[in-house]
Amino acid sequence: MDNITNFPRRTAEAARYDEGLRRHMLGIYRNMGIGLAITALVAMGIASSPPLVALIFGTPLKWVAMLAPLAFIFFFQFRIDRMTTATARTTFFVFAAVMGVSMASIFLVFTGASIATAFFAASAMFLGLSLWGYTTGKDLSGLGSFLLMGLIAVMVMSLINLFLGSSTLQILFSILGVGVFAGLTAWDTQRLKSEYRYYAGSQAPGAGGEKLAVMGALSLYLNLINMFQLLLGLFGQREE
Repeated sequence: MDNITNFPRRTAEAARYDEGLRRHMLGIYRNMGIGLAITALVAMGIASSPPLVALIFGTPLKWVAMLAPLAFIFFFQFRIDRMTTATARTTFFVFAAVMGVSMASIFLVFTGASIATAFFAASAMFLGLSLWGYTTGKDLSGLGSFLLMGLIAVMVMSLINLFLGSSTLQILFSILGVGVFAGLTAWDTQRLKSEYRYYAGSQAPGAGGEKLAVMGALSLYLNLINMFQLLLGLFGQREE
């Protein structure tokens, strides 16, 4: 009798949880989408301005443009706990703008058609894998350590190739990189879903969940951006 009496309450709680999870994931994708739009606008704006191109990529400022996104990621990792939600979101959008500065050079190297093709291919992969990570009943947590090792391998190979300049090694780590970030997309999506479950069960709703959405947006944003860059490097047609 108790089970029958409690069934409507459990059903209502499940419905509230599902609605909260849906809003949380939509918040992640919304923040990510805004970040991608900022990156694209900044990159295209700089690429279309010869004076800015000369200032940034024709001087030692190019190293600042290349390394600044990495500095922002480390800043996020060490400061996120002490940030307000508004500060975290603003920092993410500033990071997206800085990434746009760094990525402006691709418009100088690759054709517009190649850039568009690589972006749509990466977006399609991302959407499919993120949807699978969200809906699958398979536990993907065991992939975490494997994907981390793959990510480290990609970073080491890319650093080595800075000195070797091997086209074969470039192709190898690009293919490996696409696989790693594809796996991370599904893994991160399921992880974010699980984090919400923990958050919803242990804390009262509030700004903490919004900050969690910003960090989730950063993770997924980086996966898509890296897949896009690697696909562009593999298949992109260069300007003549």
